[in-house]
Amino acid sequence: MKEMLLMMVSAALVNNVLLARFLGLCPFMGVTSRIDTAAGMGLATTFVMTFSAMMDWTVQHYLLEAYDLGFLRIVTFILVIASTVQFSEMVIRKVSPSLFRMLGIYLPLITTNCAVLGVALLVVDAKMGFLASILFAFASALGFSLVMIIFAGLRERLVLAQVPGLFSGAPIALIVASLLAMAFMGFSGIGTI
Repeated sequence: MKEMLLMMVSAALVNNVLLARFLGLCPFMGVTSRIDTAAGMGLATTFVMTFSAMMDWTVQHYLLEAYDLGFLRIVTFILVIASTVQFSEMVIRKVSPSLFRMLGIYLPLITTNCAVLGVALLVVDAKMGFLASILFAFASALGFSLVMIIFAGLRERLVLAQVPGLFSGAPIALIVASLLAMAFMGFSGIGTI
């Protein structure tokens, strides 16, 4: 149990997909101008990442390995991710049309979010069991959402700050993202005595 908890903390904080692995930077820079859109994108990505990792693990173990079709791994994983994104897009459109409009093009782009595919590939490459893969994907998605919300809050504050013209916009956002990554490096000692 302790190993699972440490693995989840590590996936969420220490080896964060955004700040340590640099996966999923497109929505990180594109959707984080407001906290509500960042939270919505985080929730959608959490669902897609967790469910697709679960389905990808199943496909890998019961289809690809069973029939020696490992060379089709990326194609099948993308197909599973795309199906999951389409399902979540339909649900969000029905449940919250305003969130659907705010997320705009970034919602269908979860299909090409390298963080989702990256987590699924990490689960398979680490040869995790079914429960461990679900927990790892969920913790990675929570870490993704946490960083998205924190960064959105920082970007909302940046709008009010006096930033030199040379640094306004994307440059200051990238500087803040690098400082956030350095702050998350402080979690690297968790679990060691």
